[in-house]
Amino acid sequence: MRYPLVQELAASGVPVVVSCRVLKLSRQPYYRWLANPVTGRELEEAYRANALFDAHRDDPEFGHRLLADEARAAGEPMLDRTAWRITSANGWWSVFGKKRGRNGKKPGPAVHDDLCVVTDEEGRSRHVFAASRPNELWLTDITEHWTGDGKLYLCAITDVFSGKSVGYSISDRMKSSLAVQALENAVAMRGDVAGCVVHSDRGSRFRSRKFRRALTCHRLVVPMDRIASCGDNAAMESFFGLLQKNVLNRRSWTTREELRISIVTWIERTYHRRRRQPRLGRLTPVEFEIIMTKNLALAALPKLSPVPTADPQGRYVSGGRARTLPRTTLGQQVRTSEWP
Repeated sequence: MRYPLVQELAASGVPVVVSCRVLKLSRQPYYRWLANPVTGRELEEAYRANALFDAHRDDPEFGHRLLADEARAAGEPMLDRTAWRITSANGWWSVFGKKRGRNGKKPGPAVHDDLCVVTDEEGRSRHVFAASRPNELWLTDITEHWTGDGKLYLCAITDVFSGKSVGYSISDRMKSSLAVQALENAVAMRGDVAGCVVHSDRGSRFRSRKFRRALTCHRLVVPMDRIASCGDNAAMESFFGLLQKNVLNRRSWTTREELRISIVTWIERTYHRRRRQPRLGRLTPVEFEIIMTKNLALAALPKLSPVPTADPQGRYVSGGRARTLPRTTLGQQVRTSEWP
């Protein structure tokens, strides 16, 4: 854009005709720009850039798709491609790198008690983590991270229906009580969860007597994946991967309490209430559960029969047909058995 230069030269005494001739510019576009220096498109682009920058400043770990969701929620609708163009032009990159490729290894056949495994027509086995209602399928696992005081362990339980972390427990020791406490927290939050499938790996904490006693007490079903095959619990590993990028690897942690507060804050504030997921229709887990739970409750209501009414002529109306009510004397009422 060389029009500002022409404007500066004109202010210093150089004629516009001379400046346009030397710079090989047309005068009419220059005068149009002078009358309206900022076009509507540029103004709209600036508003979008401001919304994206605000979202990037609040959550630097968000990529262009999540930044576009935040901008749309702030009142600046745009396509994901537009958000990518603006963020890449301004250098607003996510703090994370690209995902690493696969190692080329293929897992073996699934074990007999893994209820999340399906076999296709070609005989290949794969896991399907899908649920049509809340408390149908839960995933659980344990992760750890170093602090200045030592390791901190987190056991989390995620509902596959909405991706919400329904229960978690944090401790400085990885014992069976860590998994039991996470399960008790999930049951306390969800209520009646009888028949829910709780998928886990074959760690000793999930095979302990305390954990299995708690599962039996709440009438939960436990399938397990294969030994040394983290891909069998890929959905839960994905959640821990987000936690690793957003919290654990952001900086060094001095104390366990400091890291514990950061983990709880990220789960409750960002993951549950701000991070929109494409598989949920660009909704957060909390928003998705509120909408879908209400729809499921309405669908479960019984269908009520129409209430008997009478038209102006005194005829009984039911099922789209009008019939004459039985004649009664003073003080006599029509019994419901006489209604057609």
